[in-house]
Amino acid sequence: MKNSLINRSFEKAKRENRPALITYTVAGDNTKKKSLEILKSISNYADICELGFPHNTPIADGGQIQTSAYRAIKNGIKINDVFSIASKFKKAKKDKPIILMGYYNMIYQFNENKFISKCKRSKIDGLIVVDLPFPENKIFASKCKKNNINFIQLISPTTSKLRLKKIIKNSHDMIYYISMLSTTGGKLKVSPKKIIQEYKRIKNYNEFKNVVIGFGITEKTIKSLKKADGLVVGSAICKEITRSIKKRQNTVTNVTNVVKKLKNKIK
Repeated sequence: MKNSLINRSFEKAKRENRPALITYTVAGDNTKKKSLEILKSISNYADICELGFPHNTPIADGGQIQTSAYRAIKNGIKINDVFSIASKFKKAKKDKPIILMGYYNMIYQFNENKFISKCKRSKIDGLIVVDLPFPENKIFASKCKKNNINFIQLISPTTSKLRLKKIIKNSHDMIYYISMLSTTGGKLKVSPKKIIQEYKRIKNYNEFKNVVIGFGITEKTIKSLKKADGLVVGSAICKEITRSIKKRQNTVTNVTNVVKKLKNKIK
């Protein structure tokens, strides 16, 4: 998928000598309309936008994202609404890659093939399925590839050498490295230096694959990880949404400012 929007975003960031900034928000937080507004606004600074399916038991997510998901579910968001938000976003920002992130049981219940064709119709660029690890995801990943959808493989600090090689060989345009054994939004328990060492080890197997780092990335830590191809920030954004709602402030403006600050740190 050489000419994919995801690949092009990494190439643009590399030309500008910086990592790609990948943002994560939960679809429908705190309303469907508001979540689309936030997405459109932050995409002016983000290189790639990740949109999460609200899930009532998000095993990989920490408190900030769980709170966002809870608000969206309480407001009655459904899978089709997520596709509708993504589709409207792509109509407004056709050159901005969007990645959907969710859990496999939702895809399974919705029906795999129906889900992929819905992604294709909504112009989704990539998928992260947290609880569908390699090699169990091989069939699903190849279905995605046939439909020009990037399936994003996950790597963690405990991934063995042999497994790492296989995952990289089977990956598409982007690999997601989970920086630490924790849920999202946890304090960075590993030194940025150690994370970059691990990142380099992954890159040694195939320097042409784009590797992004996620988990524990905030305004404080982002600068020390800027050697990566891309950096994912989610919990810090969800936290700002919660704060703005509580203070009855302008969510869109406040969240955009957070993303703008993050972007400035890695320029």
